[in-house]
Parts: sequence; structure tokens; C-alpha cells
Amino acid sequence: MSHTVVTTTTTVRSSGDGLLNVGYTHTIPGLLKMGQLLALLIVFLCVHLVRGWPSWAAFQFFEVVALWFFIALLIFFLMHLFRLQGKMPCINWPLTEFFHYTVGAILIFIASIVAAAKSSGVSALVVASVFGFITTFLMAVNLWTSYSVACGPQAGSSV
Repeated sequence: MSHTVVTTTTTVRSSGDGLLNVGYTHTIPGLLKMGQLLALLIVFLCVHLVRGWPSWAAFQFFEVVALWFFIALLIFFLMHLFRLQGKMPCINWPLTEFFHYTVGAILIFIASIVAAAKSSGVSALVVASVFGFITTFLMAVNLWTSYSVACGPQAGSSV
């Protein structure tokens, strides 16, 4: 008595299954992240390339904060772009981003206030502080929009 087993595999490929999630760049969180990246890049370049800082410690702090959150935002953006969150389910990504935006908004806001107060009319430093405030606003908007995802009621829980 012989038995034959036939296995068939059907592969269905939709437009959203590619390596790159280009559609993310057209969403509100994607646009906010790109705006934050651009504003932080401008902040970093304005502070880094200017010579003759009126207050070295204040602008060194501003430069470090801008670079740190630029790199962190770039990592989050690339993770969304390449769909890497699903490959690392052990980390609660919405909560991680929520804390990142909370700390980032506070530190960049403080650095922007100090930079605005200590810029002494140096135009590049004034521009850096303005874009620091823009970044703070964008992070606050992103924080507000991500709050319901990270801290809102979970599916299946009774309120």
C-alpha cells in the first residue's frame, strides 16, 4: 500500500509586503518624524558650524542633545521604514517611542530656551534655537498622537 503526499504552497504578494514600507512616509507619524529629523539636522549644523560661541557649555549641551535625539529618531524612522518592530516583539515599541518623545521634548525645550537666552545675537545660534522650538513642538504633537497607542486602554481590557 503506497501513500502519496502532495504539498502545495501558494504565495500571495500584496503591494505592502515589500522590504520597504514607503507608505509610512505618507502617514502623520512618518511626516512628523521626517520634520523632526530635518529640524534637528538644522539645529545640529547651525550649532556645530558656528564659531565663537558666546556660552560654550550651553551650546555644547544643545549640540549633544540635538545629535543624540537625531540619531534616536533616525533609528525609529528606519525601524518603521523597514518594518523591524515585528522582528523584535520583546520590546514595547509604542511605549519606547512615547518615553523617547517625552524626554526629547523636555531636553530640547530646555536647550532651546538656554540657547535663545545665550545666543548674543549670533544669527546661526538664533536659527538653531528657533528650530529647537520647532522640534519641541513637533515632538509634543507626536507625543500627543502616540499617547493613545502607548498609554490608552488595551484591546480586550475592561474599563
